[in-house]
Order: sequence, then C-alpha cells, then structure tokens
Amino acid sequence: MITALKNKKPDGEPYARVTEIEAKLEELAGTPREEILARAQIRSRTNPDYIPSECLLYFLRGSKQENSETWFEHLYKALIERVMRSLPKPESIDGETASLTKEAIRDKVLDRFLQLLAFDRQDYATKLDFFEIRFDMALKRLRQDAEKQAWRDEKRSVTLEFDDETGDVSAEVEAAAERLNPVDLLENSDEASRLRLEAAIDALPIEQKRTIHMIRLGMQMHSTDPEVLTIAKVLGVMSAKTIWNYRERAIKALRAALYVEVGQ
Repeated sequence: MITALKNKKPDGEPYARVTEIEAKLEELAGTPREEILARAQIRSRTNPDYIPSECLLYFLRGSKQENSETWFEHLYKALIERVMRSLPKPESIDGETASLTKEAIRDKVLDRFLQLLAFDRQDYATKLDFFEIRFDMALKRLRQDAEKQAWRDEKRSVTLEFDDETGDVSAEVEAAAERLNPVDLLENSDEASRLRLEAAIDALPIEQKRTIHMIRLGMQMHSTDPEVLTIAKVLGVMSAKTIWNYRERAIKALRAALYVEVGQ
C-alpha cells in the first residue's frame, strides 16, 4: 500500500499525488530494487521505463524505515543528479566562470533541498510533499526564491571571526564552547536551540554547510569502496583530509555560534 501524504490544505483536506504518480508507484511497488535503480538512470521522459522524480523521492523518503543504507544512497545519488542537471551550470559553454549570481542560485537551491532531505530523515518535512506531487514545479519555486535572494545575499558572510591561515575560531571561544556538540543538539535540544543551530548552519561557508547537511543524512565522509556514495564524491573532493577539515571547521564555528547566542 502506498503511504499517503501528511501535508494538508487550509481546509484540512490532505494533499494527494496526481493520478499518474499514484499509478506509477503502485506499478513500482512490486518491482525489484535493482530494476528501479537501473531505470532511475534513464533520462528520457518519453522512455516507457522512465521513473518520475516524484517516485524516486517517495522511495527515498520511505528508506528511513529500513536498515539498508545502500538503497538510500543509490536513490539519493540518482535524485541529486537530476536536481543538479536542472540548475544553472557553474561554467559557461566556453569554459569561463559563470556569473556569481548563477553560482549563488545553484548553491541555494541545492542547499535548501539538502536541508529538506536532512530534516525528513529525522522527522517529516511536509514541504517535501509538494515535490511528490509536482517535483519540477516545486524545484522551480525553490529556484525562483533563490533568484530573488541571490543578489541580496551574494556578499553575505559568516559573522564569526576566523584565523586567516587556519580558518579556526579563536582558542578562547573554542575552549568555552568545547562541551557543545551542535550535531547532537539537533536531536536532543529544545526547539529554540534547534532554531538557533539551523540559523548557524545556514550561515556557514558553502562547503562546510553541505558537509554538515550530508553528515545529518548519515553519509560517510570518505570511502575506498567505489560503490559507496560519500560526502567527498558529492562535493567532488579527492582528499579525505579536505572533507575532515570542512567538518572540523564547521563544528567549531557552530559551537562558537551557540556559545555566543546562549552566553554560556
């Protein structure tokens, strides 16, 4: 049985997937996973074996009820690749760097989508229901929001002070906030603290922010197994040390942000 959506309209009636998507989910329910993953690589929508992104997202969200990380990782990779293909390219056709605005739009859309996926793994992101109804339209709205914010936020930077050479926060702040683990606080703290932490995560440099989002999704930072989807592969980084540095600097920055916020 296909799980219904939880998000509701203003009149209290639950949202529902379109008929074609419901029918496709019913069809795929009895399909072997290996076949679903193979069909997920098909790009042509006119191909009768093409699987809509709405369906991939449905199976991805449902994977949190299971113990198979491999199933989740393959679905995640296929879906993110589709999202990436739909966004402005970071480079133009002639190889020159694209405008900062295009890069900002691409980053903001991807980051917001990763945020929704990360939250959904912990609880239930009702906003993802719209992606199960009309994936392309929901993604378009994310892009429109990003376009509105791109120029305004282009020069936005982290307010915390970093060492110019190491990127670390000051030793004094780090020592005072050492006991705080912001990733653990996401699951163990009260709502006000979680909101402060989410704001601090959003203020991180782009690579650190993506690293934290993917850690929250349970992804490994690096692996020698070519079949394992890792943070390093998603970010296109060859060095495990680079990902580790992203993580460490992000954790230190978040600890400092929470320390400053709560004044402890």
